[in-house]
Amino acid sequence: MSASAPSAAPLRGFRYYDLLVGGMVAVLLCSNLIGPAKVCTVTLPLLGALTFGAGNLFFPISYIFGDVLTEVYGYARARRAIWAGFGAMLFATFMTQVILRMPASPSEPFNAQLQPALEVVFGGTWRIALASLVAYWIGDFANSFVMAKMKLLTRGRMLWTRTIGSTLVGQGVDSLTFYPIAFIGIWEGQTIVKVIAFNWLMKVTVEVVFTPLTYAVVGFLKRHEGVDTFDEGTHFNPFSLKDEGELRRVE
Repeated sequence: MSASAPSAAPLRGFRYYDLLVGGMVAVLLCSNLIGPAKVCTVTLPLLGALTFGAGNLFFPISYIFGDVLTEVYGYARARRAIWAGFGAMLFATFMTQVILRMPASPSEPFNAQLQPALEVVFGGTWRIALASLVAYWIGDFANSFVMAKMKLLTRGRMLWTRTIGSTLVGQGVDSLTFYPIAFIGIWEGQTIVKVIAFNWLMKVTVEVVFTPLTYAVVGFLKRHEGVDTFDEGTHFNPFSLKDEGELRRVE
């Protein structure tokens, strides 16, 4: 795979970008609507029993989506995907609270079972909802920023250094943000530190294990989209939705 000189005009009509954004948003919604409701314990050889929140099964996948979007389409287009995910999470959080607070009809007997179950599954505290939104926003932007900057430093070589390096930073920022906001004053400080360390290690491990798959997906997209994006001159303002990035044709 080789890249020619930068194109004079931005290329449009990406075939797979929208599908990747949709997949990323779906994973984020699952992580917040399904994951927080359950704590899992699995027993692994040599390591013994490990306990973790089910949401941790989803978040590493969302970071892989972020890595692929940044690597192929650039920081600016990954930025748009991050905002799409944030908006979807915000809307879902708001609507779950609306549904929970709507008066249940007394004429339907099933509501007597359903309403308490909905409150258990979706009635997380405001701190957890806030922590999830803030941690996602900061963590994903940190991940994409590091990914884009490292691509310039490595001149597009050694993709694995960018995927793992950006995840080390992004997942670290995510965990350092989420757990203190959600649980400080509820959990002991030592517990928070242990949970942060374990979840950070687990998420980074998932990224390392999935590196061959990331290589395959990135290679497929670059070939079929015909582009490779470098963020020379890109404004890294997270609040901008400007379409930026130097698109280089891939032969």
